[in-house]
This record gives sequence, structure tokens and C-alpha cells, in this order.
Amino acid sequence: MKKVSLSTAVLIGFVAASLQAGTEVYKQVAPPPPPMYGLGFYGAIDAGANIYQNRGGDRTFTQDDPNLPGFGDTLTVDPKNDVGFFGGIKLGYVFGTGVVRPTVEGDFFYNGFRGGANFTLRDINDNVLAQRDVSTWINSGAFMANFILRFAPGNQRFQPYVGAGVGVYFAESAGTEVTNPNTGTVTVNTGGGRSHADLAWQIIAGSDYYWSPKFSTFIEYKFLQYTSTQINTHQNRQLNQQLLGAGVRFHF
Repeated sequence: MKKVSLSTAVLIGFVAASLQAGTEVYKQVAPPPPPMYGLGFYGAIDAGANIYQNRGGDRTFTQDDPNLPGFGDTLTVDPKNDVGFFGGIKLGYVFGTGVVRPTVEGDFFYNGFRGGANFTLRDINDNVLAQRDVSTWINSGAFMANFILRFAPGNQRFQPYVGAGVGVYFAESAGTEVTNPNTGTVTVNTGGGRSHADLAWQIIAGSDYYWSPKFSTFIEYKFLQYTSTQINTHQNRQLNQQLLGAGVRFHF
């Protein structure tokens, strides 16, 4: 009986060892987290067109004093609203990793556009007495601080955003050129102009597409207003502008 019991115990031990050796132990490994796009500090460069400047509509001035020459003559001023160019850099920081991400940004850009107006002088019978085309190029720099809300739904590659900013600008005229539109003759060319600095504000909207977690391309629209409130202009005036551009963004 002892031999049978010993043999049975040895057999059971071999069977148990064989079963244990044939059993594979699987360790569950969690999948890596999805990549996060557009986080932290960034720098960007952008450029585009100043597609419209609202410099006001036509204005007509009438000589209504019968005791002066040219009684009844009118002078019509038609401001120019030509397409300009802008380009600059951005430095900012994106807070958080959720769907809505507050962002602060410094937005610094050159903004150039053509100014001037067309002048038409008519007599009391509406006959054209003279016409002149006055042109000037305005060079300006804007230094804005923006607060932005970025949205990162789904896989976060497509990130629209909206925001607003305030800051200052400096503008200088490159001089005034007066041309006779009938002959093409330049009658006046000042070769230099005046400058002015004041407050500015803007509303922005755009969208990024991230090609990698730290690199995107974007398009952006700006409604930009240059104010003129300082005493040396003798009145309050605003220049409303529509800017549309594109750029690239790099996260550090």
C-alpha cells in the first residue's frame, strides 16, 4: 500500500507540474494615450491682405457765400479704400488640455495700406472744372495683447478659435502724391509725411489644422480698429479695417 501511495503521489506531482508548465500567463498592457495637439507655449508667423479700410464715404463741400468767387461750386472728396498688406509674429501660451482652452497671445505685425482720395471740383451747373488724384502709402505697426478661446474637439487636429485684443499702433505716411488723372502728370510729391500713435483693438477668428502635436497651419480674420483720440488731431476718428491672412504655428 505504501508503494502504491508513493507512486500515486509522484504521478500526481508530475501531472500538476505539466499542467503548470503548459499554462501561459498573459499580462494586460494598457494602450498608449492619444497624442495631445497644440499645448503650452507657441510662436507663429503670419501674413495676408488688408482687404478693406472703411475711411468713410464721399463728402461734398459747397461754396455757398455769394460774396466770394466760385459761388455754387462743389468739391467732392472720394476716399480710397485700396487693398494693403500685413505680416507679423505671434507669441502665446495655451492653458489646459480640455476641449476649451483659454489662450493669451502677443500679436505684433506690420500693416501697410494706400490712403488718399479722388477730388472733383464742379461749378454751379455741375460742369467738371478740375480733378485730382491724391495718393499716399500708410506704414503702421500694431502691438496687440489678445485673449483667445481655442476649441479642440475630437482628435484635436482641427482647432477653431475666437478672441479679442487691445493694444497700440504707430502709423506714418510715406508722403503725398497729387496726380492729374487726365494727363497722368504728378503735380505734387511731398516725399515724406506725418506720424501718429494711439490705441487699437481687434476681434479675431480663425482655425488651425495640426499636422503633428507641435506644428499647425492656420487661417485668421481680424477686424481691426485704429482710434485717433489724442488732442493733436482735434477730433475723435476711427479707421476700421478688415484683414485676412494665413500662417504657421510652432509649439515648444
